Order: sequence, then C-alpha cells, then structure tokens
Amino acid sequence: MTTTAKGYAALDPKSPLQPFTFERRAPREDDVAISIKYCGVCHSDIHQARDEWGGSVFPMVPGHEIAGVVTAVGANVTKFKVGDHVGVGCFVDSCTTCKTRNVDLEQYMPGLVQTYNSVEPETGNATQGGYSDAIVVKEGYVLSIPDNLPLDAAAPLLCAGITLYSPLNHWKAGPGKQVAIVGMGGLGHMGVKLAHAMGAEVTVLSQTLSKREDGLRLGADHYYATNDAETFSKLAGTFDLIICTVGAAIDWNAYINLLKVDGNMVIVGIPEGATPPVSAFGLVGARRSLSGSMIGSIKETQEMLDFCGKHNIVSDIEVIRIQDINEAFERVVKSDVRYRFVIDMASLAE
Repeated sequence: MTTTAKGYAALDPKSPLQPFTFERRAPREDDVAISIKYCGVCHSDIHQARDEWGGSVFPMVPGHEIAGVVTAVGANVTKFKVGDHVGVGCFVDSCTTCKTRNVDLEQYMPGLVQTYNSVEPETGNATQGGYSDAIVVKEGYVLSIPDNLPLDAAAPLLCAGITLYSPLNHWKAGPGKQVAIVGMGGLGHMGVKLAHAMGAEVTVLSQTLSKREDGLRLGADHYYATNDAETFSKLAGTFDLIICTVGAAIDWNAYINLLKVDGNMVIVGIPEGATPPVSAFGLVGARRSLSGSMIGSIKETQEMLDFCGKHNIVSDIEVIRIQDINEAFERVVKSDVRYRFVIDMASLAE
C-alpha cells in the first residue's frame, strides 16, 4: 500500500520545476513517516535537476535539507514518536552493498542511497526528495532537531551545516587554530558560525568586501578580499585549515600558499569547470595537504545538530513559496541570496 504525495519535480533537464504527484511507500516496521514543513534549496539540487553532473533520472523531486514533524512510526521504531521535530539529510540508506554499515564513514562507503535521484534497493523505485509534503524514511536515517531551533532555519543544517561541520570537526578546528573560510555563501556563512562556536580564530576570504559586515556579525574575526593581490602576500603561511566552499574554478595554488607548515586545505564546493593544475611545490615545501570532504555520517550529523542546539546556530535564510522555486534557482546561480533559500511547504496547498 502506498500514499500519495504532492511536490514539485523536474520532468527533464531543460524544463522548469512544476507540480507533481507521486507515491510514497506506506511505513514499514522500521520506518518513520514525516510531514515536511520546510526544505532548504541547495545548489546541488540545481546541478542534479539540470543534469549538470550527469546521470540524473527523471522525473526528479529534489531536496535534501528536510525539516518536519513525525506523523507515524513503525512498530519497531524506538527513537521517535508522533510530534517530534526531525530532519532528513542527503541520504536515506547506506552501506547497502557493504558487509556491515560503517556508522562513522557511511557517506564514503559503497551503496549510499541518496534522498533523491537514487534508487531504493528493496523496491527498485526512484527516491524522491523534500520539495514535497511528506516522506517516509528508515529510523536509522532520521535525525532529531533540537526543540530550541526553528524548523525553517534549521533545515539547511541537514546539508550546508554538516558539510562544514564535518571537516571542521575532523581537522580539529578550535582554540588556537587559524581557520579560513573561502566564500561567503550558503556553505561559507555556516562555516563562519560553526568555526567561531568551536573557538577558532576565523577569517573569511571572499572575492570582494561586499559581505564583510555580515561576516563579522556571524563570527568572523577577519575579512579579506581575494580580488586584492596583497591579500595573498599578507596572509602567506597564516592558516592551519582552509575550507573552500566556492563552486567556481579558482587557483587552489594561491590558497595553498596561505597554509602554515602541516596546514590543510579542504575542498567542499565542487567547481563547475576545470581548475588549474596543483603545483607540487606548494605542498611539499611545507608538508601541506589538499583534501576533500563530503557531508557526514548520520552519527556525525546528529552530533552537529546537537552542537547547533547548544550554541543556537541556524542558517540565515529567506523563506519562499514552492511556486517561486524556479526564480529561486536562478537567484542561487547568481549568488543572490543571503544565505539560503528555504521552501515553506504549506504553500503547496495554495
């Protein structure tokens, strides 16, 4: 037995998103049924809806920054009850082709099932995301949102938040550490807030100074424009950790030279074009590392949400109606949002 859900979908890579009705599975014994109240808009939604990364399957209901309320639980569910505030992030199953689920590194293991644009291994049906009114998810992939965090502003934590928290946590950002966030957008502004709450000294490296006031308000100690060549000479050898959030092709070599000995530069934004070759000299000359990081495990994502609850951290958002999603996509591409769009799913009833 299935239930009917309403949402917005991309029917092909070239068409605007439009109203779409589809079926969700009926809750099984280990499932949690969720009424979606809000869903964040991630740039990766645009990439996949427009098949810019390749491999997209249509029709596609995007959305993996889901915040809502539990409406039903299966007989074997113990962590959640009706009325709980919960979230769903970038995946709804993991390690489906592993011998055992790796709770610490599951996002890197074979068999990850994305919240949308993926396939349920049990049914072979396409997964559909959070630009919709309801979703059914296995208990082990549902996250508890602290009661003190508003659901709308908490929604982007499920992707933007964990994407920045994971590398900051892994490379031990904290007191005595110099951390730079490259880019002051939907990802970058979360990095500023989280690194500040962890106790690091935080610097924003942005193309211009247009968002300097916001950066300092959100917790940055310093703010520099990368269109000023003096920035790179002045800050050479300064940082323990640089996290690059931008989705454009930039010269990573210039930023690697800003690292201290044993410093790490971590890529979390995926450039749309080819980047310049990385010079070995910038790495070997100071035992520096260039790394990548992708979201986080369910375990780490819950840790992030609890951290945000303790420190009252949420995303800076602009709430929109689902009917305005195509305009919002264009504004995201132009970086015309401070700093994350969130869809109010009540607008589906309009």
